[in-house]
Amino acid sequence: MRTTIASLVTAAVLGTSLAGCIQDNEGPHAVARVLPRAEDVRIKLPDTAAAGAFAVGDVATWYVATRDVTRTLNGGTAFVLVLIHTIVLFPPTTVDGDTATWGPHSDPLDPAEWRLTVTAQGDGSYDWALDGRSKLAAGTAFETIIAGNAAPGGTGDFVLDFDAAERVNPIDNHGRGLVTVAYDLGARRLAMGIDTVEDLAGTPTDVHFDYAYAEGSDRSGDMVFTILADSADPGPEREEATLRSRWLATGAGRADVRLRDGDLEVEVTASECWNTMFRRVFYTDSASWLPTEGDAADCAFADADLP
Repeated sequence: MRTTIASLVTAAVLGTSLAGCIQDNEGPHAVARVLPRAEDVRIKLPDTAAAGAFAVGDVATWYVATRDVTRTLNGGTAFVLVLIHTIVLFPPTTVDGDTATWGPHSDPLDPAEWRLTVTAQGDGSYDWALDGRSKLAAGTAFETIIAGNAAPGGTGDFVLDFDAAERVNPIDNHGRGLVTVAYDLGARRLAMGIDTVEDLAGTPTDVHFDYAYAEGSDRSGDMVFTILADSADPGPEREEATLRSRWLATGAGRADVRLRDGDLEVEVTASECWNTMFRRVFYTDSASWLPTEGDAADCAFADADLP
């Protein structure tokens, strides 16, 4: 994606401190108790600084891919939640019944101004919205860039609107589509759907992503990432590519890849396993992209078990 979650929100608040126009004689808003904090949304995938692999003993290729995907998507989600949590630690600018508002605010050179609105719901949750208004033309109205709900117990959801972000601030935003996120921090689960328009080989192409991330209490994990897009093959249909990665608390893990549907005549699968040092111990694929190597008995998980 040309515009990631984190970059969208960064552009939305670039050079802007919503806390800059708030009062300082009151405490944090009650929504701060249910919105996640930085330590609640830390990414805990087993880590290494190495990259790239094509043989047994090298750092596993799909471990690196898994780490990149989880860092981008988990990190973007964390950025949104921590941003909103940080703002509501300050007293609101105004309060009207069950609704509190921070802003509007804009630095002199910002092309847009921003505000955050939080409304208490009867079930103990809070609806919130980060809105923006362009300063490039007179009389523009606020548009919602990100809207969500946060509930006690660390559950919630939100939607990001790339198109609205670009209308509000076309200088810093260059993406299209929607991102939907649902999280359950108590269960250590995150689900995400992304509909966007990617520029593949110079041609705008509709792309859909589905992402699910689950972490065990021992820091073991399971990630499934699926892309539905035209892979620029000779046919016009969209293919489905799925990557499932699982890892133990030790860091040892397994990744399985499947390509199917669209213009593909046959389904293609590949599997790779790595040890506690993230080194490849086994690889095989059904299309002879690379030779089979290593021993499947060394895999942390015995079967592919793709969804």
